[in-house]
Amino acid sequence: MSLAILALILFVSIFLLVLYGYPVAFTLGGLSLLYAFCFLEPAVLTLLPNRVMGVMENGVLLAVPLFIFMGIMLEKSGLAERMLRTMAELFGRIRGGMAVSVIVVGALLAASTGIVGATVITMGLISLPPMLKRGYPPTVSTGVIAASGTLGQIIPPSVVLVLLGSVLGVSVGKLFKAALIPSLLLVGAYVLYVLILGLLRPKLFPAGSEDNQPWNGAFFKRLLQSLFLPLLLIVAVLGSILAGWASPTEAAAIGAGGAALLTLSQGQLSWQTVKEVCQSTTHLTSMVFMILLGATTFSLVFRELGGDSFLVSLIEQNNLAEYQFLALVMVVVFIAGFFIDFIEIVFIIVPVVTPIFVGYGTDLIWLGILLGINLQTSFLSPPFGFALFYLKGVAPPEVKTVHLYKGIMPFLLIQVLLLVLVLFFPEWLGVR
Repeated sequence: MSLAILALILFVSIFLLVLYGYPVAFTLGGLSLLYAFCFLEPAVLTLLPNRVMGVMENGVLLAVPLFIFMGIMLEKSGLAERMLRTMAELFGRIRGGMAVSVIVVGALLAASTGIVGATVITMGLISLPPMLKRGYPPTVSTGVIAASGTLGQIIPPSVVLVLLGSVLGVSVGKLFKAALIPSLLLVGAYVLYVLILGLLRPKLFPAGSEDNQPWNGAFFKRLLQSLFLPLLLIVAVLGSILAGWASPTEAAAIGAGGAALLTLSQGQLSWQTVKEVCQSTTHLTSMVFMILLGATTFSLVFRELGGDSFLVSLIEQNNLAEYQFLALVMVVVFIAGFFIDFIEIVFIIVPVVTPIFVGYGTDLIWLGILLGINLQTSFLSPPFGFALFYLKGVAPPEVKTVHLYKGIMPFLLIQVLLLVLVLFFPEWLGVR
């Protein structure tokens, strides 16, 4: 029992140190090794190399750098600006059309890239100044952009779903397939909210826009040109996975090559672009995998200390039903998202609770989708929502932090509502 208590102290210590600002990877690995040296037999650490090799030999995780490369390369292509301009022409006749355009383009970018930071920054740079110029309030503008930019968390191909699939030990392809209906529902809910807000409070939105151009042959040609290439990439990546023609890793390779070709077609591919994309990809990938190796060490030490067995016995003693424990985990993940990044949650909290859900017989695909939706809120949750920081970094001086906090609240509520729907109606949403 004393070792199990030490396991819980280890978990809490890591959580507190991460909150304090210590690097996640070194906190996970370093503190776990310290506990192992102090409280476990030396032979336990001989198991660690096999665990590390298991991570290195996991072919599914190769999708992570490839999807990151795809997202950063597409950011350089300039397609986002062209799509936004065309969508503004398409929806310019309706009140709040620019906001609807941002949501639609955000969804397309999410399905093309899956990189939240790149999407939020790109959308903030190209859409926030025009929205403010046309009379959109800062709260509405920032809320729409930040919420749309985080769609990459749940719309496949999503890096978070790849990581969750690895941690939960389930098929990433099945996670992608299960996420389709909830993600489309979320996009529809965003659009519906903006349209209803435009009807109830018309003063918040301009009646039309300067992009209200006639829908003639030239317009439809521009629409086809701006949407065809991104949609082709989406179909190539997702279609090959869902049809069973390619694994997620193979599809990610198709996406990375396709993104480079799209950037070339826009005349934006140069040696400097390739160099910047590769440097950014290496930096982000190294961060993810260093955290993953630290999490592997933590998971080994936590289990050898008997932490998972202690948690199972604690739940059994308190007669917690599956849904009660699930609700508890969802609340903990939601609150943790206020303070730490989604990668940290995936590698600190999820490995601890997964064996308990396996004991309950929980559908892990369903659990993965619930966690994915929940983790999406971590990018929007004050005070440390990363999407808010990204957007504030590129916003004009007149946009204050309080505008961002107020603007994202309705979208946070929409995400929580979707989480509840997936929780109670998984079969209806095609998740189970």
